Amino acid sequence: MSDSVDSRPLANLPLDELVACHECDLLMRKPVLKRDEKAHCPRCGYELYAHRHNVVHRSLALVLAALMLYVPANFLPIMQLHLLGQSANDTVWGGVLGLYDSGMRGIAVVVFLCSMAIPLLKLLCQLAVLLSIHWNIGRSYGLLLYRIYHHLRDWGMLEVYFMGVLVAIVKLVDLAELSLGLGLFCFISLLLVQVWLEVVMSPHQIWVALSGEDLRAGD
Repeated sequence: MSDSVDSRPLANLPLDELVACHECDLLMRKPVLKRDEKAHCPRCGYELYAHRHNVVHRSLALVLAALMLYVPANFLPIMQLHLLGQSANDTVWGGVLGLYDSGMRGIAVVVFLCSMAIPLLKLLCQLAVLLSIHWNIGRSYGLLLYRIYHHLRDWGMLEVYFMGVLVAIVKLVDLAELSLGLGLFCFISLLLVQVWLEVVMSPHQIWVALSGEDLRAGD
């Protein structure tokens, strides 16, 4: 027996069978994807969502790697400055304290939140969400934490801080002797792992899993 094409108009379809493009707002039937397939908007070409394999386990590995990199990235020296016989080690945390001690307390708070507190909170939210899916517990709390994570995404600005570090290195390289520290490589690694995590942790699949569908068997 052959399958019949669903000819019902979009207005008569349930919401869970519809998807809207985030770029052009085109409303369409939600396509069913197989492993490693992607759905693109037929009007503007925007990627609607993808079905990636082993999403939970891969994302968990990346979150744990990012958490292990967090402490050395923020507390180990990013660079060592040698000038007139004196040396100084610069860390992310040391930069926050330096701004605070110099009277720029508002800027210090903003730098602390955007470069340390919010990135850590994002990672902890992601960890809790993935564990709730993996262990199949507290998915209602996972939904709440995933919503919080999406609100925090625009406030974690590690790449902006990294650009500031690069600008400082370029300006200081002709004035003093600079040595790059282990903290800089940990910071770059943390930034790259977080970017990779954004790609691997498919939002569509996470929302589906938090809504009750088990991804562990089929992802």
